[in-house]
Formats: sequence, structure tokens, C-alpha cells
Amino acid sequence: MAIMITDVCINCGACEPECPNNAIYEGGAAWRWGEGTALKQISKDGIVMDANTPQEPLSNEFYYIVTDKCTECVGFHEEPQCAAVCPVNCCVPDLQHQETKEELLKKKNWLHST
Repeated sequence: MAIMITDVCINCGACEPECPNNAIYEGGAAWRWGEGTALKQISKDGIVMDANTPQEPLSNEFYYIVTDKCTECVGFHEEPQCAAVCPVNCCVPDLQHQETKEELLKKKNWLHST
């Protein structure tokens, strides 16, 4: 499953540089598919767009994780690095987005294939 950041977040930013997929963004910041990945374009809902097109922030108050870019660090590390460095333990499993290790590895390969 993906990781999510709860509203206990103190906005310290410790998690952001640890993400190998660049799936973590500061509250209010637009995110991009191409940041931290090899993606050049993305097809979403039948629409093809440049992977560097800014997407709406998922939170305006706290750091947030883009579920579709989160692989729980599978293929990079033994555990999610955001959770490992979070001083308030607000990086937790997102029970709404459960994925197997195989699915997470497939997502990692999709994000980073050239």
C-alpha cells in the first residue's frame, strides 16, 4: 500500500528528500509526474500529457504523498524512508490504497524505466 502523511505533520520536511520517487511535496506545492522519475509523458483517463505539467496540490496545509508515485521504497530500501525519518510518526500506511510488493515493484519499474 502507499504511505500517507497525517495531519499530525509538523511540516519539518525531513521526509521529502528521502523519497526515491519524489512523491512527497510541501503543502500547497504543485506536483509533477516527471519529477524524480523517468516519465516524459503520462496517459491518465485517456488523456496524454507532458509529465512535467504541474498538478494541483493534494494538501495546502501539510506535506503530502502522491499515491500514484509512492512505492513504499520497494526496490530501493528495506522500509519506507519517509516513515523512518519522520520525528512525529505521521507517515503511515494508507489503507485506502493497498498494493502488494509485486504491484509496488511494477510501479517502481514503470516510474523509472526509460
